[in-house]
Amino acid sequence: MASWLVAGLGNPGPTYARNRHNIGAMVVSELAKRAQATWKPRRMLKAETAEFRLGPAGIGVPSPAAVRVILATTRTYMNLSGIPVRNLIGDLKTTADHLIVVHDELDLEFDQMRVKFGGGDNGHNGLKSIRSMIGTGDYFRVRVGIGRPTTRMDVKDWVLTNFTAAERDDLPSIINKAADAVESLILRGLAPTQTTFNS
Repeated sequence: MASWLVAGLGNPGPTYARNRHNIGAMVVSELAKRAQATWKPRRMLKAETAEFRLGPAGIGVPSPAAVRVILATTRTYMNLSGIPVRNLIGDLKTTADHLIVVHDELDLEFDQMRVKFGGGDNGHNGLKSIRSMIGTGDYFRVRVGIGRPTTRMDVKDWVLTNFTAAERDDLPSIINKAADAVESLILRGLAPTQTTFNS
């Protein structure tokens, strides 16, 4: 049974940790917390990974139907995300149809989320890099809304801002919902997950 790779996009290091651009990394961190999984540096692969098994009874509960899930955050900047994703796919001997990328989405409002398979990159440099490195856009995406700037701030600057105090109040529930969507994708498939989680 093929392993699943769940890559949470973001920029590395504490400077960027709470930026809007890093919400994908926040979601995979929540999944690692749920699984009580330990992050391991994979320097040669330019990533950090954590591993658990997921079955019908939930994370870590033994089951013949449980699948191996590898969580990953990148040790590269966003525009080079494809390098660690390609490296991990090769290391795990998995395929793009068992890849879930969790990322920020400008065209969705802060409290919105969409799950999809395939599609374009919509100007997202992390997704562009992944397509370039693995040769396809046919993988699952959990798109977590961050909205667009309401002022004349450049989008490149906006994605590197932290969430507002009001947004931070709602952020844990949004991160939890996105983490639930990742679990649902693996256990239930695309259509039921879209019905439950797309807003």
